[in-house]
Amino acid sequence: MEYSFFAMISRMKLIERWALMRNSLSENISEHSLEVSIIAHALAVISNERLGNQLNAEKAALIGIYHDATEIITGDMPTPIKYFNENIQGAFKEIEKTAANRLLSMLPEDMRESYQSVFFPKEDELLLWKLVKAADKLSALIKCIQERKAGNTEFVSAEQSIRAILVDMKLEEVDIFMKEFLPAYNKTLDEL
Repeated sequence: MEYSFFAMISRMKLIERWALMRNSLSENISEHSLEVSIIAHALAVISNERLGNQLNAEKAALIGIYHDATEIITGDMPTPIKYFNENIQGAFKEIEKTAANRLLSMLPEDMRESYQSVFFPKEDELLLWKLVKAADKLSALIKCIQERKAGNTEFVSAEQSIRAILVDMKLEEVDIFMKEFLPAYNKTLDEL
């Protein structure tokens, strides 16, 4: 029997992000997911090393890789629409759940359980999922910084609102990352 899960996942590179905004450099969900994975891993390491937690940093990275995979089916819904009100937000969560189940159904039965916790949080992994969500926001903030540095003022407002969302998350791991690592994104290659 043939299965199409990995062929579908490979299509992440075809889904463009930031569709409603002028970009100086386009970004697809495959590129974005790699960055989220790297940052989620870092946040989990910070949590373990600095805050005494015992999170599975590799699992955080894996969740980060797949965190937007449902957009292969749903497309990238612009944030202003996705979070317009609770009804739309709830409906979209159901659509994402349906899309995740559809992706899982593209795997052989004996492999599905291994991927289930990458698409749906386990009760004992809620902090890990919060860190992946924070990594997603940090990646968006980094995109805004890069666009601003390129002279694109289209992202200035988004940068301010995403920064506020990150502060409102009240996650010490995020505060540490923003203090110690985020300033370097404002530097040129020679300054790094």
